[in-house]
Amino acid sequence: MLTLNELRYTLALQRIPNIGVTSAKKLIQTVGSAEGVFKEHRSNLLKIDGIGSYRLKDLDEKIQLKDADEELDFINKNQISWLYYQDHDYPLHLKHCNDGPILLFSKGTVKLNNKHIISIVGTRNATPYGRSICEQLVEELAPLDPVIVSGFAYGIDIVAHRTAIKNGLQTIVCLAHGLNTIYPRPHQKYVQSIQENGGLLTEFWSSDPFDRNNFLKRNRIIAGMSQGTVIVESGMKGGSLVTADIANSYNRDVFALSGRCNDPFSSGCNHLIKTQQAQLITQAADIIYMLNWDLDTPIEKSTKQTELFVDLNKDEEKIYNHLKKERKDTLDNIALLSDFSISRTVSLLFNLELKGLIRPLPGKMYECI
Repeated sequence: MLTLNELRYTLALQRIPNIGVTSAKKLIQTVGSAEGVFKEHRSNLLKIDGIGSYRLKDLDEKIQLKDADEELDFINKNQISWLYYQDHDYPLHLKHCNDGPILLFSKGTVKLNNKHIISIVGTRNATPYGRSICEQLVEELAPLDPVIVSGFAYGIDIVAHRTAIKNGLQTIVCLAHGLNTIYPRPHQKYVQSIQENGGLLTEFWSSDPFDRNNFLKRNRIIAGMSQGTVIVESGMKGGSLVTADIANSYNRDVFALSGRCNDPFSSGCNHLIKTQQAQLITQAADIIYMLNWDLDTPIEKSTKQTELFVDLNKDEEKIYNHLKKERKDTLDNIALLSDFSISRTVSLLFNLELKGLIRPLPGKMYECI
């Protein structure tokens, strides 16, 4: 972790106009430290590939350190934590993104070493269907104890955060502004519970202006720090599609829920699926399968099956015995032959999957292991 002096110079480096994240990282890696960038002779800095006089024209240690000291004072007074991009605790997946922030600031109980991290985003104008399916996805994922990442916006984002808290999951809010404010303001009422079950995360300073472009920068953090991004509902334009595009550029999995062909709030999701920019999902089990979250080591799986088989309730046993006999079957056929509703069948199949007895297959198929 950075010392306060190293943090001070890293903040100062961030404040140099015309030096973005990738250029700053290049300077640090070449010279050895942010402080070294300010101490190094300018002629040597100009020898670094991609660092020309234009990028260095506003490098002024006195000016940038003044700004850094003001922000450092805010950080200390408000007990804000920070993560440096080379720190062990820096989000692992984000660390692999070239344009991942040099510094992340946080408040709360943020723990990012969970092996299951998923981002869930969507339209601010969520429909009852969108809210319901978002809640269902988070609730079905809950037994795997994932971290739920989103952007704290109206609509799908806040539903994802609230449902995560309701199910005892850690949730991370990625902000498009500094930690000196909360936007949207009505969501202030959720801040305490979020900080107790995860926290607020941002790359922006308290002095950064509230700018529309910040939301686009924020979206790369949402996409970069998770293993996959779920788009629940989206129109043909909006931040969710930007997040999906960024996630694809990072070679991350993107998932989308389809909607009615004439529904404007599903047109973006339908387009992502149609153009093969997102994988179609209908339930949490699809995410688990595609991300291989249900895979344990053979020994662990064998032990789990032996221990949990005796704990099957009567309904679970009915479905398991059917699949054991047929080896594999469709969701609709399983529900029909078991005389359960589709929603009840999905819930029972998910329980059996978590117990290591079955696994989902593409096309709403399930197979006995």
